[in-house]
This record gives sequence, C-alpha cells and structure tokens, in this order.
Amino acid sequence: MIRHLVAAAMLSLATTAAHAEFSNNAVKIVVLTDLSSNYSDTAGKGSVVAAELAIEDFGAGIEGVPIKLISADHQNKADLGALKARELIDTEGADVFVDLSNSAVSLAVQEIGRANDKAVLHVGSATAALYGETCSPTGALWLYDTYALAQGLGKAVLAEGGDSWYFITADYAFGKAMEDSLANVVKGAGGSVKGSVRHPVNNPDFSSFLLQAQKSGAKVIGLANASGDTVNAIKQAKEFGVVEMGQKLAAPIFYIQSAKAVGPELAQGLQFMTGYYWDRDDASRAFAKRFAQKMNGGMPSQAHAGVYSATLHYLRAAAAAKSDSGKVVLAKMKEMPVDDFFAEGAILREDGRLMKDMFLVEVKKPSEVTQPWDLLKVLRRMSAAEIIRPLDKGNCPFVKG
Repeated sequence: MIRHLVAAAMLSLATTAAHAEFSNNAVKIVVLTDLSSNYSDTAGKGSVVAAELAIEDFGAGIEGVPIKLISADHQNKADLGALKARELIDTEGADVFVDLSNSAVSLAVQEIGRANDKAVLHVGSATAALYGETCSPTGALWLYDTYALAQGLGKAVLAEGGDSWYFITADYAFGKAMEDSLANVVKGAGGSVKGSVRHPVNNPDFSSFLLQAQKSGAKVIGLANASGDTVNAIKQAKEFGVVEMGQKLAAPIFYIQSAKAVGPELAQGLQFMTGYYWDRDDASRAFAKRFAQKMNGGMPSQAHAGVYSATLHYLRAAAAAKSDSGKVVLAKMKEMPVDDFFAEGAILREDGRLMKDMFLVEVKKPSEVTQPWDLLKVLRRMSAAEIIRPLDKGNCPFVKG
C-alpha cells in the first residue's frame, strides 16, 4: 500500500514537473482581431476559424495540457487593443496573441508582449517596424510588410511605365509606412511622387481625394489603405473615370474578398501581392474547402491562411520547448522550419520576420471567371530573399551586428 502511494506521489510530481513551464496549466491562444469594423471581412471571424482549424490539426493539448482559444475585438483602435491585451493577460492568463490585422494595434501589443513575456504573432499587420526598430524577442511578423509589398508591387508597376505617383493614404501607422516605402522605391528608380493626401480609416467618400489625384497628373494613384477603404476608392474611381482617362490604380494591400466586393468588371487587371491564393495548388484548395465549410462557402484570405500557419507553428514549437514562455517559444519557432501549405519550408528569421515567398497576382477579366471565387491568376512567385528587407538593414536592437 505504502509502495503504491509513493509511486502515485512520484508520478504526480513527474507530471507537475512536465507541466511546470505551462502557466495556469493551459495554453491560451488569443485571436486579437477586427471583428466588427473595416477589416472584419479579411480578418475577423475568419481568423478565429483559421486558428480553430490549426488547433484541430495539432490536437487538443500538449502532453495533457489543454489548448484554449479566445477571440477579442480591437475595433481598429490601438488603445482598445492594448487594453484588451492587458486584460486578457491579467484575467485569462493569455499566452499568445495572433493576427491583430492593424499596424497601430500591433505596435502597441508588441510592447505589452515584450514586457510580459507573451508571444505576439502579427499576421494582417504590415508595418516593417515590427521586425525593425521596434522588434521584440517575443514577436513575429508572418505575412506581408510595407517594405516587401513596395519592393514587389512598386517594381512591377514601374516596369510597366508607372514612374509618377500620387498617394491616397489611410491615416494610421500602416498607411504612412506603406506610402513611405513605395515612395522610396519609386524615387530610387528615378520616378517622382506628385503628392499625397490622408484619409481616416473606414472612410465612405473618396471623391475629393480622387479629384486631387487626377489634378496631379500622376500616372499611378497608389491606394495606401486596405479592405473596405480600398474597395470604396476603386468603386468611386470608376465613377470619376480615373482609369479610362489614363491613370492606373495600384493597391499594395488587396484581398480576394475585396476583389469579390468590387467585382471583376471594375477590378480586372488590378495587380497586387498576396501570400496565399485558395486555388494555387492542391494543399491550398484543401485548406480552403475546410475553411469554407465553417464560413458558409466563403474562401480564406491571405490573412486567414497566415493565422492558421502562425498558430500551428506556435503550437508545434511550444510542444517541442515544453513551455509557453514567449521568449522560449519564439526561440524554438526560429529553430524549426515552417511546414504547411502557406509557407513550405520557410524559416523565421532572427529578427522575427518569416522568410516567406509571395505571389504577384492579377484580377481576372469577367470572361475568364468560371465560378464565384475564381477571381485571380498567379503571374509570378517572388522569393522572400528578393522582396524582404535584409537582416542588416532593419536596425533590430537585439540582432547581433
């Protein structure tokens, strides 16, 4: 009897030791996203579903430690996003924040993660500062960034003669960074910037901005905004005859949901960069099918695919590290190659940037569309080394020089 009690006690101690690095005896994943505002179609509920699918594929727990998924709405407000992050750490014991999908929110939560040893996996946020001057040993940028988008799209448009630009820019961290990055690419190639104008997020009326862009005489109107704002600007540009009068629209961030909202009649020929397209290969189609079953037939955006990938890789690293410490898990994530349909064999770099290829795509003509979501064609695969800012150019403080 005593021998059995001793054995049971030793087993209990061993189990406790094995779980000692998992705070609150659980791994708590927070999808902090826009559930109700401008980016809810390209992130929002779809990001929560993508994380659910990643957990489903990984398993219910790590060595008996359960995985809990929490969703929170930041409403595209940096102060609210920061408040939610702090509350979820204090009240729920949150271990990792995924998605964010707003650069201002990401910058705020990155600092909270750093201070509290919590992982922050930025997917739909684009400011390159996240792996540059504000980089963190607990942070990772998983999809696109302003530097990579500018290198890819900017050079493609310049190659077609678009050497003078006017920017219509969303007035927050992403928009400003996107405009600066594209302007640098244009000027670096000998082109010119004719001017720019700023607009609030979730702006319904672009008429005055489009008139200013037309008056500038620029060959290209760069839409340094995203989601609903980009859709509204493209639709209203049609009303003003912008393209018909000889100017080209360039959208650094565009989603398949935006292409569907605009329709191929208006968006045909628009080129943009994407990290994922549902009909690119068998693995992409398989994920899209599972996603659509949970989203009433809707296809996943590149951000949704990125949330799946970031969540799954985090769980694999946490299991390998036997810990949910942000620093420990991020270090393990950098040791392990990513292995999924989104980023086959990609590596998470020392500064927290996922070295992932992207694709230059074009919206199909209406005559080329064969089904509701058959909207894009892949023109070119662009390697991570070709478009992502070099490690030694980012000024990340903790990267060894």
